[in-house]
Amino acid sequence: MKPQRRFVDLSIYLENDVLSDPPPLAPKITYQKHADTLPEFMAMLPGTAPEDYPDGEAAAAEWVTLTTHNGTHLDAPWHFHSTQDAKNGGSRPSITIDQVPLAWCFQPGVKLDFRHFPDGYVATAADVEAELQRIGHTLEPLDIVVVNTRAGSRYGQPDFLGAGCGMGYEATMYLLERGVRLTGTDAWSWDAPFSYTAQRVAETGNKALIWEGHKAGRDIGYCHLEKLHNLEALPPTGFTISCFPHKIRGASAGWTRAVAIFED
Repeated sequence: MKPQRRFVDLSIYLENDVLSDPPPLAPKITYQKHADTLPEFMAMLPGTAPEDYPDGEAAAAEWVTLTTHNGTHLDAPWHFHSTQDAKNGGSRPSITIDQVPLAWCFQPGVKLDFRHFPDGYVATAADVEAELQRIGHTLEPLDIVVVNTRAGSRYGQPDFLGAGCGMGYEATMYLLERGVRLTGTDAWSWDAPFSYTAQRVAETGNKALIWEGHKAGRDIGYCHLEKLHNLEALPPTGFTISCFPHKIRGASAGWTRAVAIFED
């Protein structure tokens, strides 16, 4: 008997009026109803009139203003830095989203449960190793590792942008050195929220703390998903993640409908 596939949606909506980004970066969607587009249709089909269309309706459509980092999206190495792979024998130009290998985007998933870490905490390699031991998983090359943080429960709430732990340089490198090339988080950023990073930099003077998880891509190129959702519904392993990005030429990121696939 053929196994039944079950899908778990890991993506947030692109929508107006729900906090998913700082207000200046928020998406904007303008909705056109069926009658709104009649002038466009009549311009494309000269000689037609509104009564020529059933019920006076043409087609519904939407105008969408976005950055490539709105909604659930996949960041390419180009987003993090202009070069990548310094640790693997010499820097080369970072790949853009249209150059990301499709094989990276459809692989077995592994979920790390970091919901117990406080907002702004920077996860370490030891934290990753301990969680992998707890769930009994040995990383395989190209595993897609997603991090369930407290931010997942705060999506749409006023504190979402500052919620959840971040993944530091050494935690990110721990994954990359074991062949992982695509990771993800349900927080706004793979790194700790900027408010916490700014405070640590001010206190320590250590500029290496700035975007340290992202900047790991200078040493080993990788991608990560941001603003995932519903990671609480996933077990630690036993599923495949599909997260193919939109093919935007030369871009730093692409929107994706990320899903987990179970073969029940």
